[in-house]
Amino acid sequence: MIDEIGAVAARHLGRPARSVVKLGEGWDNVAYEVDGDLIVRGSKEGGAAEVRREAALLAVVAEVSPVPTPQVLFVDGEAGVMAYRKLAGEPLDSRLGLAVAKPLGAFLAAMNAVPKERVAGLVEVDDDPFYAWLAGTIEEYKEVVQEHVPGDLRVPVERFLRENPPRDETKTLAFCHNDLGAEHVLTDGATVTGVIDWTDAAIADPAHDLGLVLRDLGPEVFAETLRHYRDHGGDAGPTVETRARFYARCAIIEDIAYGLTRPGARFYAEEGLSHLAWTFADN
Repeated sequence: MIDEIGAVAARHLGRPARSVVKLGEGWDNVAYEVDGDLIVRGSKEGGAAEVRREAALLAVVAEVSPVPTPQVLFVDGEAGVMAYRKLAGEPLDSRLGLAVAKPLGAFLAAMNAVPKERVAGLVEVDDDPFYAWLAGTIEEYKEVVQEHVPGDLRVPVERFLRENPPRDETKTLAFCHNDLGAEHVLTDGATVTGVIDWTDAAIADPAHDLGLVLRDLGPEVFAETLRHYRDHGGDAGPTVETRARFYARCAIIEDIAYGLTRPGARFYAEEGLSHLAWTFADN
């Protein structure tokens, strides 16, 4: 695949690629770095239509985002990839969370304010009922995760799994990144320098992205991000904290299961296990 990515880059750059390095892969995508400053990324499942859709979406996002986002240089439909200049910064470390609460809150508010008609045809509606989230989480916990959870944390985790989920009618829907984990937020240690990987962007519950902030960065950063979100006009409804906690808890079980079952993905399990205590802390 390295040679194929090099050939694609050469075709569009008009010169041979000097270096191609696989950066890694997540749930949906595989990314390569070309010549140290170009990211070439492809969807694991989608083809030409998928990368063209995401490229068109990124053009809209770039117009409204208060933080840098990928600006596509080219799309290669035949190879099913797109390319953009590498954004500054490194994936967000949870220890730097408070520094990014304000820009994250502003970013989330700006995304949620995008009129739905502006992204019509570019994103889908992601509105699975809460009971479906909970059912999937229970299954992954029992089949994969349970035996890896420290004994003192099993009580709050299993109590959550027995409780009723939030009511679907408490949910609001807006345009969202919809996968705002720390690995998709770039920072220089002082502020947000980029938000990447827009594959899962959708008309969805804004509490989901806020829940991922809670999962990855902890309750203090979550509270500050939510405060700045509201200061910038964000409104995810009166039950946003309850819904965000629900999403955070489902997502962390999902991440741990993914990390335990996918080759090369152990990092997700280790991060998830290290964040269980704050994700399942008492309200």
